[in-house]
Amino acid sequence: MTRIYTRSGDGGDTGLFGGQRVRKDDLRVRAYGAVDEANASIGAARAAEPGPEIDAVLARVQHHLFDLGAELATPPAAPQAAAAHVPRVAPEWVAALERDIDHFEDALPPLRAFILPGGTPGGAALHVARTVVRRAERDIVTLAAASPVNPDLLRFINRLSDLLFVLARAANHRTGAGDVTWSPTR
Repeated sequence: MTRIYTRSGDGGDTGLFGGQRVRKDDLRVRAYGAVDEANASIGAARAAEPGPEIDAVLARVQHHLFDLGAELATPPAAPQAAAAHVPRVAPEWVAALERDIDHFEDALPPLRAFILPGGTPGGAALHVARTVVRRAERDIVTLAAASPVNPDLLRFINRLSDLLFVLARAANHRTGAGDVTWSPTR
């Protein structure tokens, strides 16, 4: 590919992996588009320098999200030869997220109140990434109601938002900023 533009989508459709053309507002396109947004928001969180240990986890997650997006862009009807080249989300990816959650959470004070997104630039950016991942999860759930989706993919995206919440708390805690707790309006 020598140019970024192909003009093939000028009519409002796009190609899925395997060659099928669908509208750009197709549920599958919405789902992998939301995953792309989530990946970009994690990139922005990394740019906010949340710390080297957190950055290493986020770097791995970004690669997994790209693979996850490719899996979503491959419909069940894709030719087997095309689908065979697409990585699939595996149970090990979910287990790794759970280990990361446990590792970072063990170093945090217990959560005793609801917290508001904020704190340090890194913590705030991780909270934004968490909400973007939750939106991606909703779009994937919508797709899964209409078309088969790998259950490990759903588990991964759910666990990822949990991880981002814990990483936001960790980024704030490590700088001494701590959590921003919610005080209900009276």
